[in-house]
Amino acid sequence: MATAGPSAPLGILFLSGLVFATILSANASDADVLLKFKAAISDPAGALRTWTADTAPCTPKADDSSWAGVICDNGTVLGLQLEGMRLSGTLDLGLLAGLAGLRTLSFMNNSFRGAMPDVKRLVGLRSIYLSMNQLSGPIAGDAFDGMWSLKKVHLSQNGFSGPIPASLAAAPKLLELKLDGNRFEGAIPDLRQKELQVVNVSGNSLEGPIPAALATMDADLFAGNKGLCGAPLGVPCASSSVSPSNKSSSSAMAVSLAIAVVATVGIVGLALLALRRQPSRVQEEQLGRLPSSKNSSAKKARTASYKENKLEEGPPADERQSESGRGSGSGSGRKSAAGGHEQGRLVFVKEDMVRFELHDLLKSSAEVLGAGKLGCSYKATLTSGHSMVVKRFRDMNRVGKEDFEEHMRRLGRLAHPNLLPLVAYYYRKEEKLLVNRYVPNRSVAHLLHGDRKPNSATLDWPARLKIVKGVGRALIYLYDELSMLSVPHGHLKSANVLLGDSFEPLLTDYALVPVMNQSHAAHAMEAYRSPERKQFGRTSKKSDVWSFGLLILELLTGKNPSDQGKEDLLSWADSLAKEEPAAASTTDKVAAVVFDKMTNADEGEMRKLLKIGLSCCESNVDKRWELKDAVDKIEELTAEEGDDGHRRRSSSSSEGVDASRDDAFSSVAIN
Repeated sequence: MATAGPSAPLGILFLSGLVFATILSANASDADVLLKFKAAISDPAGALRTWTADTAPCTPKADDSSWAGVICDNGTVLGLQLEGMRLSGTLDLGLLAGLAGLRTLSFMNNSFRGAMPDVKRLVGLRSIYLSMNQLSGPIAGDAFDGMWSLKKVHLSQNGFSGPIPASLAAAPKLLELKLDGNRFEGAIPDLRQKELQVVNVSGNSLEGPIPAALATMDADLFAGNKGLCGAPLGVPCASSSVSPSNKSSSSAMAVSLAIAVVATVGIVGLALLALRRQPSRVQEEQLGRLPSSKNSSAKKARTASYKENKLEEGPPADERQSESGRGSGSGSGRKSAAGGHEQGRLVFVKEDMVRFELHDLLKSSAEVLGAGKLGCSYKATLTSGHSMVVKRFRDMNRVGKEDFEEHMRRLGRLAHPNLLPLVAYYYRKEEKLLVNRYVPNRSVAHLLHGDRKPNSATLDWPARLKIVKGVGRALIYLYDELSMLSVPHGHLKSANVLLGDSFEPLLTDYALVPVMNQSHAAHAMEAYRSPERKQFGRTSKKSDVWSFGLLILELLTGKNPSDQGKEDLLSWADSLAKEEPAAASTTDKVAAVVFDKMTNADEGEMRKLLKIGLSCCESNVDKRWELKDAVDKIEELTAEEGDDGHRRRSSSSSEGVDASRDDAFSSVAIN
């Protein structure tokens, strides 16, 4: 009995030590697997420098990790999120087969090359994100065999070719399939998963009828495939065309037709029901959801009161859930609609900004600032005295809720002196609200093309050069931070360049291409007017360079491209810029005809900037300058300040400016 006392705690200590050793062994195994994977790829920027042998990727009963990009769940590796880290090499995912708890992998926006990696060994995988790399070649038809838990497959913006793997049709839990921006050929497999919500195959070379089960999806998801036909594209199929799932028998065709008819009738019925239940636009405005924008084209500010009782659920993005318990955005949206409306909430993405609740915003007075091609904008003055700008978008349904919120968090992390920061957002399936701080000064477009009064502020050469340099620096920053985007800004123009008190530029409406509906973006956003978009049907990173060049020409000439057409402005400026500058008469001609008289400056440095602008507007995208080359050249330019009296007069942010027109033309009409 004397020895019985200490024996119990010793046994407990022994068992505890055994359990702890088991956990350490598991973590050591995970660490070994990840370190082998790290050794097999190239990491020139040192993004994975925190992956070291002397630390564990996950600690017991913890969900965070000191290893960059590692997602933990109760001490085990749940996923890898290695996005935008400039990683390269070939992906050997078989090296990760030792991670028993692995559920999600994301290598988006890197430079991995080679064929589609073998994912079949990762049988428990639920999501795989390989978009925006340099992967290429055909994908084996059985590439996804046996992956019964697979929910999300994102392979966009690579160089994959050949047919879409037929094994995707056998993944029973598939929710999202994004294959856009590749070179896939042939027919779309017969995807009939009950929970399937998004299938994006736009920008490929597919052909044949779209499967009936996908007929109710957005037509944008199938755009850019000249051979596709049927709903939802509205392109009739030839009578001999039979979808892949219907080739086996005529009875299968009859079943598909019946399904299509029933689906169509159901959609019409739901639409009629929705119309009966949905208040009209006039009723919405009477309820006070948002002030009407129909008079905003005349720039007449109105006051209205928001109401929140008609706004639907908008949960904060920071309420993160594990992958296993997380549905897609559209799925959760349907659940909310069916199960009753929850209280909507603003989601803040900036920690250092003044905080307020949605009801504060909705009850504030609101002035219509303007309406443009992307939506409407309103100035909301809170009871605290702070003014914010609310931008209302209706064509932001390109991605589901989860991807939308992730992109908003990405924008919230941006910080640059020449970017107007995103403060908060509100998610609703039918529309989205983005909140920025209010900038009381004018846009470049207003100062260049608004009604000029004798004592109004003007843009002299130093101010214009300052604007060009600031815009260039902001674009370089966007290209570095959002390198995963094909068009990091996407909507650069003078109306989207606001001016601070010292004429420092602030870019707005940047990086919205990933969340905008493609069909709407194609006719509303500046990048989609670039020559390469017109010639080849695709934008590129140099599309922003083209927009930058147009902005430079607009600042130099004072002419509005929308008045005379961008091509006319380009050809006119180009023809005069090619004149031999030797003769004084020619120099005078360029200075007098090309450059805006309001610049009050010698044309030497301005002529250099003109050549830079034209080089940025080169129609041949291969000959067009890279952004960095253009910005480096711009940084070399100098401006004479002039006498103090003139500089003060030209740089004033308020003197002699009509305040009512300032508000109407300022900030943030969404154009």
